[in-house]
Amino acid sequence: MRFGLCCLFKDEDIAFRTTTAKVLSAMPRGEQLKKLSGICHSNAQSLVQAVQTVHRLGIGAFRIMSPLFPRMTHPDVGYTLADLPDGDTIVNLLCATRSFAQQHDIRLSFHPDQFVVLSSPHPAVVANSMRELKYQAWLAEAVGADVINLHAGGVYGDKSLALNRFCLVFADLPDNVRSRLTLENDDVSYTVSDLLPLCEKLSIPLVYDVHHHRCKPDGLSVEEATRLTGATWQALGREQYCHLSSPRAGWGGGNPKPHADYINPTDVPICWRKRIMTVDIEAKAKELAVVRLMNDLGKDGCQ
Repeated sequence: MRFGLCCLFKDEDIAFRTTTAKVLSAMPRGEQLKKLSGICHSNAQSLVQAVQTVHRLGIGAFRIMSPLFPRMTHPDVGYTLADLPDGDTIVNLLCATRSFAQQHDIRLSFHPDQFVVLSSPHPAVVANSMRELKYQAWLAEAVGADVINLHAGGVYGDKSLALNRFCLVFADLPDNVRSRLTLENDDVSYTVSDLLPLCEKLSIPLVYDVHHHRCKPDGLSVEEATRLTGATWQALGREQYCHLSSPRAGWGGGNPKPHADYINPTDVPICWRKRIMTVDIEAKAKELAVVRLMNDLGKDGCQ
């Protein structure tokens, strides 16, 4: 297994900046772009530092925060890198990220925010989602990321109709989005069993979140779910992707959905050991949790 860190760091001196449309809207356009240029330049530098740091720590994957370039797709304050004073330098930093990740076999991915919903019955939501996915696909191309992972969205009273809407929208997505798009089982609406037929029909890899599966079981064992979701990746000649977390309150009582600071090694499925796969660690202690888990598992658990 290769383990992945999700977006942020706990102890390492790496931070990503952001801003809001409200703050930007109060500025003249020239000042907006100057402010955005500084933020984007800083974040691009931090991204280079992030991939270098995960490599130093022995971590094999990194999930890039979706708003790396904040408000880029906003209808009122949106922009392109060509609009920014530091645009050329930012492009060079993205290229540096891609080169380092490729040289050291660090797998990069994105996981868009919950407002990106392709199955929504509301056209405006779908249009905004498509605009956001086009931005993330452009950024994924720039840094060499191969995964843009989504949840299927809400049920909206009819799960079959919702998934059918997803199919129709998927057909209209650009190739650079479709080739990277993956779906993930969640702990509220869509199980592995719900999503497998759709993923097989559209040749979309299915990211298996074992914590979600344990919170919302569907009759499949962890071993069966691992094998079936893995087949959706193998059919495309790609390395399987999974998510792992531990419940903050434990499995013995209380709400099992909130994530713990660290991973309990017993939550790592036995069938995952020595399997060729990427596992994003969703834990509050961030890189500390990934490193601790790798140490807990030792050579028998990861490479």
